[in-house]
Amino acid sequence: MTSQVQARTTFDSFSPIDDGPVASFPVDGAESVARTVGLARKTQRTWASLPPRSRARHLRAWRHEIWSHRTEFVDLIHRENGKPADDALLEVVLTLEHIAWAEKQAPKLMRSRRVGPGLLLANYSAHVETVALGVVGVIGPWNYPLYAPNSAIGSALAAGNCVVFKPSEYTPAVAARYVRAFHEANPSLPLGILSLVTGYGETGAALCRSGVDKMAFTGSTRTGSKIMATCAETLTPVVVECGGKDPVIIAADADIAAAAEAVAWGAFGNSGQTCVGVERVYVERSVAAQFTGALVQHARSIRPGGDASATYGPMTMPGQIDIVRRHLADAEAAGGRALIGGLSSIGERFVGPTVLVDTPESCSAVREETFGPTVTVREVDSIDEAIELSNDHRYALGASVFSRRQGKEIAAQLVCGQVTVNSVIAFAGMGSVPMGGVGASGFGRVHGDEGFAEFCRTHSRVTKLFDIPGFELVTLHRKRWVMPLIDRLLGLRHRR
Repeated sequence: MTSQVQARTTFDSFSPIDDGPVASFPVDGAESVARTVGLARKTQRTWASLPPRSRARHLRAWRHEIWSHRTEFVDLIHRENGKPADDALLEVVLTLEHIAWAEKQAPKLMRSRRVGPGLLLANYSAHVETVALGVVGVIGPWNYPLYAPNSAIGSALAAGNCVVFKPSEYTPAVAARYVRAFHEANPSLPLGILSLVTGYGETGAALCRSGVDKMAFTGSTRTGSKIMATCAETLTPVVVECGGKDPVIIAADADIAAAAEAVAWGAFGNSGQTCVGVERVYVERSVAAQFTGALVQHARSIRPGGDASATYGPMTMPGQIDIVRRHLADAEAAGGRALIGGLSSIGERFVGPTVLVDTPESCSAVREETFGPTVTVREVDSIDEAIELSNDHRYALGASVFSRRQGKEIAAQLVCGQVTVNSVIAFAGMGSVPMGGVGASGFGRVHGDEGFAEFCRTHSRVTKLFDIPGFELVTLHRKRWVMPLIDRLLGLRHRR
């Protein structure tokens, strides 16, 4: 007697607030993913053939469609991700701002530019053109289900690529509404410009192997490594934004009240489920007590919950609670103290804010990404010590510095993708500012000119304008006197 296991063909998403069902979606296998990518490939030439300003008009219509239905998006994000409505609306607004930046900048960034041909080939003209890659695959996270994938999708579409988007299995309904809004805003466009595939890790792996021209991924370092390994099989380039353990340095001359308020938001907002959230603080000893006191006061005013008045929502992914519990237990066992929160603050769905002190740098609470509403605070004797500890980490995504006089100087010494001075995470809201990591936090960029360029390729074109009689370098029949003449002339240019 044999048994046969039936492969799952659909899956459901559930609200982390109460486990209520949100929606059902298909589990797309390799064949389904291949068909979707094939349609995108077929459509891409049509989309890329539109002038950048025409594509911008379609993106503008999409942006208006999302804004017109923002209440629906906010409700979906709240139900499927768990964050409060205010935070969900902020995510929608940031998403629209980044689309607006891409649509406005694309015509300029894709303009053909003339470059100098050089002395030896002065009878040529040279141009560098920026063109779309083709089809881009995007794998998005669950913590910012709209904003994070849009960071790649907005630029990729503006550049003339078609996009196949695979969202997290925890937040597919938000993604489906996002994709549907594009088609509803642009009914005259062919299908395939922006497509959705849904499922688990196997679906993402199939997308990596599908022949897309580039993959963009946001998520954990562990999954990012798997994405890179799979893409390496076909030499598919990737841009990956992975984990973070972002530090904050607080100098003695900082505005301590402002620093405490900012750290509270950066550490506890979105239940701490932010890749560029605050997880470590290094504060000069002379102001440490003042800072920790102010931070704890902010933490006391915080209430997690699923209702409209809650400061932040539940842990979106149930397994993340186990990581928070392990990190807090490890810190406690090593002598760390919770000034507020701690193990007792961990519930079935919600985790209260925790401020840890006296936690050794070797603890998992310091060395690993916690991705929960916790923060470690360490007193330091100098800014040099704070910089050294900040940089002594495998993760290097973002950082913050609080100082009235030394902010720029300190920021320049931090090894990471981006630094905010006298605030936290502000760079994430700026379409013009590139965002990405170093080391285990990934590589490549989204946002800004550099992020836009990730989804383009350069196409160089040189044109012979006229002959120089007897002086032809690109020939098998070069005159015997040409190279001796060049030797004498270029000697004037290159000799000491």
